Amino acid sequence: MFFPLFFTIAAVTLGTPPPPSQAAPDPVPAAQESQALTDSSAQTPEDSPYKFTVDATLVNVNVMVTDEDGTVLSGLKKGNFRVLDNGVPQEIIDFSPATAPITIVMLMEYSSASYDYFAYKAAEWSSRFLDHLEPRDWVALVTYDIQSKVRVDFTHERYKVRDELFSLGFPAFSETNLFDALIDTLDKLDHVKGRTSILLMTTGSNSFSAATLDDVFKRLRQSDVTIFSVNLAEQEYVRYGSSNIAYLQAKSALTAFSERTGGIAYFPRFAGELPDIFRSVAGYLRSEYSLSFRPPLASRDGRFHRLKVEIVGPDGKPLKVTNEKGKQRKVEVYTREGYTAPKARTP
Repeated sequence: MFFPLFFTIAAVTLGTPPPPSQAAPDPVPAAQESQALTDSSAQTPEDSPYKFTVDATLVNVNVMVTDEDGTVLSGLKKGNFRVLDNGVPQEIIDFSPATAPITIVMLMEYSSASYDYFAYKAAEWSSRFLDHLEPRDWVALVTYDIQSKVRVDFTHERYKVRDELFSLGFPAFSETNLFDALIDTLDKLDHVKGRTSILLMTTGSNSFSAATLDDVFKRLRQSDVTIFSVNLAEQEYVRYGSSNIAYLQAKSALTAFSERTGGIAYFPRFAGELPDIFRSVAGYLRSEYSLSFRPPLASRDGRFHRLKVEIVGPDGKPLKVTNEKGKQRKVEVYTREGYTAPKARTP
C-alpha cells in the first residue's frame, strides 16, 4: 500500500544533535532483570505478571477505561466490570489495577522515501517519547525499511535509545515494508512475558511487504500486544490538501491495528500535540486494569471469540460519570477485540 507524495519537500541534512540531557544511565532496581527481543529464552521481570494470555482454563485481559474526553477513570472496582465472551457474561475471578513497569517497543519507519524527510521526523519525534518513561520501564528500538532491525534491545537506560536515534545514518533503502516489520516484531514479542506494547511511528506506507493486510489482522488475533500508532504524515497531507486514497487507506489500517489490540491511533497535525499524545500513551499503560475469567469447557473450541467489556454501576446499569463541570460523559473502554480459544482435549 504505497502512497506517493504529491508535493515537493526540500532535502534536509541531519545535523549533529545536542548531547543528551541525561549524562548518566537511569537508575535501575538493585536486582537487574534481563529481557530481550533477540533472545527467545529471555523473560521479563517477575514483577510484570499482567498479560493477555489464554491457557486451558483462564483468560486474562487488560482494560483501559476513560471518559469521552480521554480522562482516565481510576478507582474502579471489580463490580464495575462486566465481561462478555461471544455475548455470554463471564464470572470475573481475579481483578487488580496493573502496577507493573511498561514494556514497550518503539517500532519506527526509517527509509529514504520522500527525501529522507519522514525518517528524520520519525527519529526526532521518537526521542520525545523517552521523556515520558520511568526508570523501571523497559524500552527497545526497532527500525524498518525493507526489513526490520533491532537497534537497541530492551533496556531501562533511555539514554542508549536516545543516543542511537541521534546517531542513525542516512537510510539505505526507500522501501517501507510496514506489514512485514509489524508481524516480525509481534513474533519477537511472543518470547517476552508480561504486558507488552508497541509504539508504531510511521507514515502508514507499505511498499511491497510479503505479508498482506489480512495477514496482519490474523496475526493480531494471535497476539496480546497493545499497539499505539502515531502517524508521521498527517500534517503534510492536510497542509497540501491531498485526498490520496492510498493514504486514507493507510490511516484506516493504523486505526484498525490500534483498535483491535486495545490501543489508540493518533494523527497529529502539529508537533505541539506530541507531549499530550506521549503522556496519554504512558498514562494509559500505567492505568490499566487486569482481570481474568475461566470460560466453560464448551467454549474451548479453537475459534476466535469476541470480547466485550462493559463498565457498570452498583445497579448493573451503564456507569454514569460526570466531569468537573458536572456534565455527563460517555465511558470509553479500550481492550482487545477478542482471543483465539484453545481446543479442549478429548478424553
